[in-house]
Amino acid sequence: MEFTTPLQSATLIKRYKRFLADVRLPSGEITTIHCANTGAMTGCATPGDTIWYSTSTSTTRKYPYSWELTQTADQHWIGINTLRANQLVEELLLRQGVPALAQFTHWQREVAFGDEKSRIDFVLTDDNAQKYYLEVKSVTLLLNGKGYFPDTVTLRGQKHLRELMSIVKQGHRAGLFFAVLHSGINQVSAAKHLDPTYAQLLREAIAAGVEVIVYRAQMSRHRLLLVDPIPFVE
Repeated sequence: MEFTTPLQSATLIKRYKRFLADVRLPSGEITTIHCANTGAMTGCATPGDTIWYSTSTSTTRKYPYSWELTQTADQHWIGINTLRANQLVEELLLRQGVPALAQFTHWQREVAFGDEKSRIDFVLTDDNAQKYYLEVKSVTLLLNGKGYFPDTVTLRGQKHLRELMSIVKQGHRAGLFFAVLHSGINQVSAAKHLDPTYAQLLREAIAAGVEVIVYRAQMSRHRLLLVDPIPFVE
């Protein structure tokens, strides 16, 4: 995806209240920006890092600036706005960039499904009306050169895995798509040290037939693009 206008830079002072961050603009002015990320953001919000923000033209928004990317001291790029993950996956599907999903040429987004009343990110359909249920997660946690999901306990993520297993038992294909939004991550694993229940459910889901797809994004102030398939390591 191309940003409508190139992102602007600032220096991070602190993130707080989950959805807010204070930054210092190049002019020296301190302002508050919106942070569309509910996760722990471990390693993604170090004071002093360069952040890149977009600007909304909406007249009703209290905070017109949105934190999109972090550029760390060691020059890694990290995607902060988790809303971008689904947009990037949809662009990848439009390009038929995932060979395992190339047959699916139609889809719906945010579809209600499952006994636990979840919403799946995508329901894909091929020309023979076969369906594929796809849940998307963004990955930004880097530890010792490896990526992990989740970055904190996720009851919602656990529920999604149970729902995906149920879908497979009904005879449909289902997948979990890890959109890696950290340039330093070269492989992804379940973070059993942070959420052992999620890690166990993911092992069970894979054994049941849930497919795992992992792609890493290229990131800059001009655009984001999922391009590189990287390994998932159990």
